[in-house]
Amino acid sequence: MTADDADSILVVTPHPDDSESSAGGTIARWCAEGKKVVLVVCTDGSKGTSDRSVKPEDLAKTREAETLNAAKVYGLAGVEFLRMPDQALEDNDEFREKIVRQIRKHKPRILLTVEPDRSYLRHRDHAMTGRVALDAIFPYSRDHLAYPEHLEEGLEPHKVEEVWFFRAEKPDTYVDITDYFEARQNALHSHVSQVGERSEERDQRTRERLSETGKKIGFPLAESFKRIKIFR
Repeated sequence: MTADDADSILVVTPHPDDSESSAGGTIARWCAEGKKVVLVVCTDGSKGTSDRSVKPEDLAKTREAETLNAAKVYGLAGVEFLRMPDQALEDNDEFREKIVRQIRKHKPRILLTVEPDRSYLRHRDHAMTGRVALDAIFPYSRDHLAYPEHLEEGLEPHKVEEVWFFRAEKPDTYVDITDYFEARQNALHSHVSQVGERSEERDQRTRERLSETGKKIGFPLAESFKRIKIFR
């Protein structure tokens, strides 16, 4: 991965902390290299707790604040909260229009999101986010007759050149994040409600996992992705 590979990236994540746990080092690297990286958080994360004393509306506010703290760690160009209900994402026109709008607004060359199709148990919101994001890229955000109301708002059609999937079953792209581990962990542990406070023990476990990924490509620490070229 070189500094010229991408200059505008849209990260579309189902829940507030998903991208940090799977692609945080890569996002930190992109930001450090001067890329324009914008995060789109699809759900409000209001069901992400086992604490029965926490109200969903309060948790949603907490998770937005945590996301903004993580954004400061990275130096993101922006954060967009779609605030759709947690555990309720569907492959429908409402959700698709929201993603198309963000693509046309921010005009990314790369869109990073969760892989939609996996062969084992996983959160339904993840599958829906990946699937709808793919459809939003092609053909909807490309075609001017899809959501023509966007044209009235000055949002022109846009072609995303590549999609990167995190949490991919069969990755084919590896990013060296050795120099960005600290930023990755700081961003991840901004989501205190989900992952708790940062500790040396947790850092060590994460280092071991990222080291195993790195061994596949010859990097000390790495994150892996499935990369698909769409337009060039």
